[in-house]
Amino acid sequence: MATRDSNGTELNDGDSVMVIKDLKVKGMSKTLKRGSQVKNIRLVSNEDQVECRIGKATIVLKASFMKKV
Repeated sequence: MATRDSNGTELNDGDSVMVIKDLKVKGMSKTLKRGSQVKNIRLVSNEDQVECRIGKATIVLKASFMKKV
């Protein structure tokens, strides 16, 4: 099964996505604001999650909180 964003669009490695909701990330002092664009995502073994880099940190986010740009 494929990884899908909040609109049901299939996500691939290297896609750019936009965050659709303010997210508090564990271990980071800042929140990830709605409308933030994340480039070059990577898919992980869990089809509901994607891995991305925010600054120098690598974090795993749920695909349901993002949409493909």
